[in-house]
This record gives sequence, structure tokens and C-alpha cells, in this order.
Amino acid sequence: MSSTIRCAPRAYREEHLRVAREAHARGELVLAGALADPADGALLIFQGESAAAEAFARQDPYVKNGLVTKWKVRNWTVVVGNEPRPPFIEKRAAESA
Repeated sequence: MSSTIRCAPRAYREEHLRVAREAHARGELVLAGALADPADGALLIFQGESAAAEAFARQDPYVKNGLVTKWKVRNWTVVVGNEPRPPFIEKRAAESA
């Protein structure tokens, strides 16, 4: 899901983050963050059906209160990053923890 933010969202930030954290805890939202310089949009990566992303947008306080003026859900194809990590990388990660 990508979005366009109309103005600074401070008034609704806590509720927005709560909704995002709940979606993440349910395993729907994988990553999310604002675009920078200028902070005029965001990118949210969901897994599964597009219905989860659409439901998130409809209940997001930024959308409901007019701070996000446009959003859309698009499918994407993972090219790098969805394959299992080789065992030697897993071992290095465990050793550095």
C-alpha cells in the first residue's frame, strides 16, 4: 500500500501506530514507514490477500481524518529476500547475537 500525506499527522500518530502494531502482531503488516525528504508519503508492505491492506487503510486514523488524501493497494512480486538464508549466514547471525 502506498499513500499521499496532506499535512503533518501528529494529532493522530498514537492511534495510527496502535493500528499498525496490531496489524503487525497479526502477521498482516510486514514493514511500514514514511518516505523522507520530503515526508509526503509512506510505504506499507502487507502479506496475504489485499483485503488486509484495504481494511487497514479504511480504519487508519490518518485516512479517516483526511491526513492521507490518497492511497492504493498494489500486488508486488518479491525478487530478492524471500529465499531461505544459507546455513553459514544463519550461523554468523547466531554468533553475533
